[in-house]
Amino acid sequence: MIVERQIEYEHNGQLLEAYLAFDDSQDTPAPGVLVSHAWGGRDEFACNKARAMAELGYIGFALDLYGKGVRGSGPDENRKLMTPFIEDREFLQSRLLASLETFKSIPEVDNDRIVAMGFCFGGLCVLDIARLETDIRGVISVHGLFKRPSNTAGNRIKAKVLCLHGHDDPMVPPDSVLALEKELTAAGADWQIHVYGNTMHAFTNPKANDPDRGTVYQKDADRRSWFTIQGFLDEVLRG
Repeated sequence: MIVERQIEYEHNGQLLEAYLAFDDSQDTPAPGVLVSHAWGGRDEFACNKARAMAELGYIGFALDLYGKGVRGSGPDENRKLMTPFIEDREFLQSRLLASLETFKSIPEVDNDRIVAMGFCFGGLCVLDIARLETDIRGVISVHGLFKRPSNTAGNRIKAKVLCLHGHDDPMVPPDSVLALEKELTAAGADWQIHVYGNTMHAFTNPKANDPDRGTVYQKDADRRSWFTIQGFLDEVLRG
């Protein structure tokens, strides 16, 4: 049976609320998947991904970066919520690490077997977790942003890295993909980048339908990326 909980925690005086899902039939700690939300906050999409992890036998944890109950209602509000974190990557990283430590404190989680997965803005977040030389097993960036922070130069990336990217994503043009490849190689990472043709940003979100902004759901890329995610998790957490 899948159990769901809301987990409150704090960072820098801000009350946050994560969503936790796991199969309570397991009698030993299980591998965990930290899910980092897109720019609108810890929404139903992120929680559904955490629950999907639980259905695969992992502990799913959808973190909260903005604050309990804080959600964006559209592009303008989402941008206002995200921008302070993009402009202060060290603060973002501090909040991400606080979320990770909260996840690790949950008794059901096997702390030696954790992967972080993020979507859009969340993809940037999980790459930053890897850039901080954390000891988690892997990170998965799904139609994520690749912009490198200014404070991780020279760090080694211990986590295995999987990036799932749409070739026609206007927010991450091909030169950004090449720059990430060079960064990950220099950092000694075990990395993969899967690029889907004829695919824009937010391709796993069925609600994405704004070609002018470059955010469009793509059924085939969604299906293919899901199989790839499962294979990566199986290799990294159970191999």
